[in-house]
Amino acid sequence: MYMFKIKAISKKSKARIGQLKTSHGIVESPFFLPIATQAAVRNLTPEELKIMRAQIILSNTYHLFLRPGIKVIEKSGDLHKFMNWTGPILTDSGGYQVFSLAKARKIKPGGVKFKSEIDGKEFFLTPQKAIKIQQALGSDIMMALDVLVGYPYTYKEAEGATRLTLRWAKKCKEEQLKSKRVKQLLFGIVQGGVYKDLRHWCAEELTRMDFDGYAIGGLTVGEPVQKAFAIIRFLTNYLPINKPRYLMGAGKPEQIVRAVKYGIDMFDCVLPTRHGRHGDLFIWKTRPADFFKKRKFYEILHITNAKFKDDVRPLDSRCSCYACQNFSRSYLHHLFRTHEPLALRLATIHNLSFYLDLMKEIKKAIKNGYL
Repeated sequence: MYMFKIKAISKKSKARIGQLKTSHGIVESPFFLPIATQAAVRNLTPEELKIMRAQIILSNTYHLFLRPGIKVIEKSGDLHKFMNWTGPILTDSGGYQVFSLAKARKIKPGGVKFKSEIDGKEFFLTPQKAIKIQQALGSDIMMALDVLVGYPYTYKEAEGATRLTLRWAKKCKEEQLKSKRVKQLLFGIVQGGVYKDLRHWCAEELTRMDFDGYAIGGLTVGEPVQKAFAIIRFLTNYLPINKPRYLMGAGKPEQIVRAVKYGIDMFDCVLPTRHGRHGDLFIWKTRPADFFKKRKFYEILHITNAKFKDDVRPLDSRCSCYACQNFSRSYLHHLFRTHEPLALRLATIHNLSFYLDLMKEIKKAIKNGYL
């Protein structure tokens, strides 16, 4: 029985179309994961996500662990039932949030000690506990606990983080193998900063551990974009071709297209929802079918600008989302200027639809030999 099956490979690049089999359905790659940090995609219902044909979502282990707490979610059965989402869910390990949000964190060989930014309570997160929490959530894809360093960093710092990431990855894998639960996939995370030798080393060691998929972490944390993509292009030469590859956190539309060409299958980013909340809307600049021909195939429309007050055109004439089919730029401008909550919902619906349509067009381009 397959877990990940490659259905098509581009003749022009490393782009590929695949099928990832999970406990809650098959997901066709390349795909984008809307962010449901607190067990909800901001301003949207699960039903609206289904209408948009979102295949899979990402939830945040760290935040859910702190609030409402794992015991509360377990009373509903699991995270799917708690939030009434019937599709697949990927949960991160909580590592990124511990390193970026938690107070007074202290890394030890066995895990990371931190204080909650909510109430100051102290916790010690081990690799084993990260897996147990995700198992309790019942996610379809779990992520191993890793260590990241913020840019800029020294080679020694990146090497130390990579070494500990590998140690923790092994502990996570061992914990997964103990479980008798319904099969949950576990992805390892490749660290190593902008240093190719560290990335190569980490990728090879994780491959030996035989994870279900491999994520590229520790990028888009302040390093130059060209350095990040040099690492992505380099790494896909050393990650198994028969396993899904996940680029964590990098999600500008042009970055997604570029990474797909390098052989990446999975993406997540807060941009569509965050931009939507600020009235910044992604608009097709060319026909969707031609996006691969131009680097800047979209533009960002700042709907709060005064010039849209009398603009009765749809947000994007090329978009079939609910917002574009039913409301004008003038109306969205009005909603944002009067701080109506509906503005956030409509903008989020549109931006996520843009991203999901982008993935659909990418797959078409691969199938037709354009990408």
